[in-house]
Amino acid sequence: MGLAYVFRVLLAVPQLQNWSSLPAVSDLIIDPEAAYIHITTNNTIEGSQFRDFPLTTVPLIGDMTSDLLSRKLEFNKFTMFYASAQKNLGPAGATVVVMHEDMLKDCVNTIPAILNYKTYAQNNSLYNTPPVHSIYMMKLVLEWVNQQGGIAEIEKMNIQKANLLYDVIDSSGGFYKGIIEKPFRSMMNITWRMIDEKLEKLFVQESEFHGFDGLAGHRSVRGLRASAYNAVPYQACKDLAEFMIDFQKRKG
Repeated sequence: MGLAYVFRVLLAVPQLQNWSSLPAVSDLIIDPEAAYIHITTNNTIEGSQFRDFPLTTVPLIGDMTSDLLSRKLEFNKFTMFYASAQKNLGPAGATVVVMHEDMLKDCVNTIPAILNYKTYAQNNSLYNTPPVHSIYMMKLVLEWVNQQGGIAEIEKMNIQKANLLYDVIDSSGGFYKGIIEKPFRSMMNITWRMIDEKLEKLFVQESEFHGFDGLAGHRSVRGLRASAYNAVPYQACKDLAEFMIDFQKRKG
């Protein structure tokens, strides 16, 4: 019962506003009997992102798949967080899990061994054959992050990249319409709509002709989406911003 209540708080509230905003974590009413609270720090589909996280008396679990390594995060508020590697950590095939020792002790033996985090902790993550290539590529990515100056510098660059696109959206006079309210916008997934889907499809077609790929929004919400993960260079976002300005001049 506790879990169901918490999920209603975190998910139903923004849905009432068409997912355009997020609830203030200070206003959340958390059931003290909940087994845990789960929060996704960055929403890749609608393009929203939590800026801060609640202080809880029950374990806080975070899915950080789409923004781990992209910005400074308050890890100390989490009992456990995890991220699969296909966004900022490296290629698909590996998942990073960080868990407080107290929670690890609570992993009961009735869970099948292959699904039990305790199994991996006791076997140095080598209980079964690991995805060696994905792990090695992740090592290279972590070295690259250090070479850039660490998370602080990566975050600065990601803010600059996202602002290039949000500035075009906000200064377009409504030609481009941001889906998410400003305080809740994601640095990783910039989303917007246009006056109709016909124009959006034309935008995607022309963008592909100019070398941009994957700008169509998620199939469940449509619209347009530019994902600016760590591997996306500043110049790519700058080129897209210039294309958007030119497209508006020609079609606006």
